[in-house]
Amino acid sequence: MCTSIIEIARAEGMAKRGDSWFPLSQAVVAYDHARHAPLGDVITLDFLNGGLGPEARAGIELTLETAKELRAALDRAIAAAEFEEAEVRGKGAVTRLVRAA
Repeated sequence: MCTSIIEIARAEGMAKRGDSWFPLSQAVVAYDHARHAPLGDVITLDFLNGGLGPEARAGIELTLETAKELRAALDRAIAAAEFEEAEVRGKGAVTRLVRAA
């Protein structure tokens, strides 16, 4: 059964598929049954640029536990980057501390 859990965000950056890089326009996060991984339900991350056709997509299927670990790693990296921007480079970004999981 499909869960219908889908979140879509604007994305700015680049993704690689095969030997080619393409600019991103969207990121889609979903929770549903795996399409490719030999797993049950998974968190799916799709990075895409719909204007470039179906080839401009990089997809990932993660277990829920792996997605939580990735979220924690992203939180730590973002906190460190905000500190770098505010304190080291003096750009005045708002800093906050994130406890390691």
